[in-house]
Parts: sequence; structure tokens; C-alpha cells
Amino acid sequence: MNRRTLLQISVAAAVLPSLPLHAQDTGALAHEAFLYAYPMVKNYLTLYQYALEAGGKQYKGPLNTLTSIARVYTPEDTAIITPNSDTPYSFMVMDLRAEPLVVTLPAIEADRYYSAQIIDLYTHNVDYLGTRMDGNGGGDFLIAGPGWQGEAPAGIKRVVRIPTDLGLVVIRTQLFAPDDIGKVEAIQAGYSARTLSAYEGKPAPAPAPAIDWPVIDDDRMLSEFWPLTAFLLQFAPPLAWEGNLRDSFAAALGLQAGTAWPPASLPEGTASQMRDLVRPTDQEIRDTVAHLTDSAKLFGTPEFMKGRYVDRAAAAQGGIYGNTAQEALYVIYNVDAKGALLDGKAHHYALRFAADTLPPVSAFWSITMYDKARQLLVDNPINRYLINSPMLSGLKQDEAGGIVLYLQAESPGEEQGANWLPTPAEGFYAVMRLYLPKDVALDGRWKPPVIEIVS
Repeated sequence: MNRRTLLQISVAAAVLPSLPLHAQDTGALAHEAFLYAYPMVKNYLTLYQYALEAGGKQYKGPLNTLTSIARVYTPEDTAIITPNSDTPYSFMVMDLRAEPLVVTLPAIEADRYYSAQIIDLYTHNVDYLGTRMDGNGGGDFLIAGPGWQGEAPAGIKRVVRIPTDLGLVVIRTQLFAPDDIGKVEAIQAGYSARTLSAYEGKPAPAPAPAIDWPVIDDDRMLSEFWPLTAFLLQFAPPLAWEGNLRDSFAAALGLQAGTAWPPASLPEGTASQMRDLVRPTDQEIRDTVAHLTDSAKLFGTPEFMKGRYVDRAAAAQGGIYGNTAQEALYVIYNVDAKGALLDGKAHHYALRFAADTLPPVSAFWSITMYDKARQLLVDNPINRYLINSPMLSGLKQDEAGGIVLYLQAESPGEEQGANWLPTPAEGFYAVMRLYLPKDVALDGRWKPPVIEIVS
């Protein structure tokens, strides 16, 4: 697949082409392998920073330990690109080789949204716990890896099986307003995780073999891409439809699960060709992401994402750990109404809603600002990173109940200040999130407004 093919996307629908399952020559196969492995390596960067780099800036806690952060994200949080700033997060990096884990959610009030997103090493959204799937009554849930063949004990509300030994749990708890943070903290205190043996009060099984976890950072992610890929494949057994594909990666490219790369048997020409395509292919993915406007096809279960490795790579680069559409629908604003890339230095912008065109949701909606270069929240003088539905009562509305949001680097003035979402004075993008979107949003009957240039 060449650069031209990769970039032939429908911007309106944000539909990316799928990879052929079997590339014919070594260069094409290596290109395919890069796109296949890119989300896993990108994922490992976060898993490493969160649970393996003790003392690092983004460290949250050891493996299999659930850690909560009783605040929303700010520009200082850099481990996850395109993060939301609506819901304080709780995290757990999972190593399921030895035994399953039991996650406990407390019961919460009926009108508050919470969810536990369960992500495998491939970056699939394997399942969810919480409001949409289970209601707000809480309970004990068992998460098992591919090697576990046991039966759930009494008291387990539901079992989730993930296809990889490593994974991530991301819990989002809705924050209604700044003064609601104490209630969120109390809810987070009710989240817990323990091994299955601890839950049952039985002796623990033999521990999994110790792992010498390779160091990774933004630079090593590309410079050490192939060795990292070979290392990670040992924790991600091929999915049912991928056996032949993975065999071809091993035979032709030397990507043997859990072994050093390159192996002595790999021709130096092949190894050099593989190294040479890393940065150009990374740029292909970035160029594709720059034109995305919709995420409905980018995140989902292994079955939903079957064979769509380009989609999966674009999702990992543009907004890793994005939700499945039924959980949260994303509208990605990369361009203005005329199709030009958004630039806070060149223009001021507006986003207009009539009273009857506000995002249709069963939970809440938000619009969040990001700088394009770093894909992180935008530092600004009023410390406002988003505008969301809980803020509606404080926004300036017209007589018919419509609102205009001002997206610009400078203040629009005191009269319009409540409706100002600051941009950087450079390239940017914004993401509208609809949590628990209604059917009219999922099936396309509701149309999001476009971003307009204003004088």
C-alpha cells in the first residue's frame, strides 16, 4: 500500500481503507506489519509510563493496581494524547498472565455517568462496565486473559475475557461542576481491584515469569519499533482470523513473538528496508489523521475492527483509547466550513447551535480544544480546556435559546467571554464528545454544526 492509497479517505465519513490480509513482497509486508503493530507499541508507551516507569512524571502505580486521580486533565498530563477533561480518571494496567482480576464498582446515583473501558494490548475496546452496560448499581466484575479456563465464583456479576495478557482499564466518572469534585472522589474511593485468588480467599497461583520490560519513550517508539514489536507479540496471541498473517510476519520479517529482533537469520537488506520505512509510514498515519472528522469506525471490539489495521493505527495516533461509538461519539474538528485546516494565528472561529440542535445525549456532551503539534490540552489564561453541557446555564444564549461558541486565541471581550473556548495561536483541532449518544446521533439524523471563520 503506497502513500496515495493510504490517504484516499472520505473526509466526510472518515472511512479509511482496510489492509490486504496478505501482502506479496517484503516491503509491502513490512508496511503491513508496521500498521498492524503500531497501536500495540503506542499502547505500550502509555502502559510503561503508567505502571512500569516508577518515578516517572506519568507514573500511576504498579501493575494490577487501580489508581484514581481526583481532578480533570490539564496540559500537564502528557501520557495520553487527545484526553478528555470532563471526567476524572481512574487507571489500572493489567498483567493477566498469572490469574484474572476482579474489579469492583460502587453503586452511584442514577443521573451520574461512569464507565470502565477495558482495552486489550491491540487497543480494542473489548468491553465496558458501568452505566450503559450494567446500570449504576455497581458490583464485582471478573477480567480474565487468554490463558484462563476457570469458572467465575459466586458473587461475580459479569465476566469479561480479553484476548491479550496485557491490558488497560480506564474508568471515567462524570464531574458535574468544580464543587462536585468531593463527590467524585468519594465514588473513586469505592473503585477497587484484586486478584481472583484474593477475592476468593485462596492461595495465589505461581507468579508469572519475571519480565525485563524494555524502556520506551517518544523517540524509542520509532527508533526501536521492530524490537519492541517482537517483544510485545508474546503478550498478544493471534486473533482467530490472524494466524497466517502473523506466521508471515515471523517467516519473512523475523518478528518472532518474544525474541530479539533482528534475528541472525534475517537478511540485512530486509532489516534495513524495515528500519527505513518506519518514519515514512508513521508520517502516512499522521497525514491521514489530520483529515479525520468522525470516529465511529475507529474504535471498537476485536470483531468490529477485524482486518481494519489502518483504522486501528489512525485511532491510536489520533486519539488512543477513544470510546466505542455507543459509549461516546466523537466529532473531530480538523477543518473549517470550507475545508481549510484550523489555525488560531490566522483566524477567529465560531460554532453555532440552535436550541434544538444541541448534541443529543443521554449523559452529557463537551467540546475540547487541542494543539495540533502535541495533541494535548491547550494552556490558556483562563484555564478553560472545554465547554460542556453542565456549563449551559452559564453560557450566553440568544432569545431562542441558541448559543455561539467563540474559538480563538484572544478573548472575544467581556460580553462574550462566557462562550470563549481558547485556541492556541497556531494549528489546532477540537473534539466534540457525545457521551451515551442518542440514536439520532448514531444513525446520522443529527448533524453537528461546522466551524465558521468570523471577522
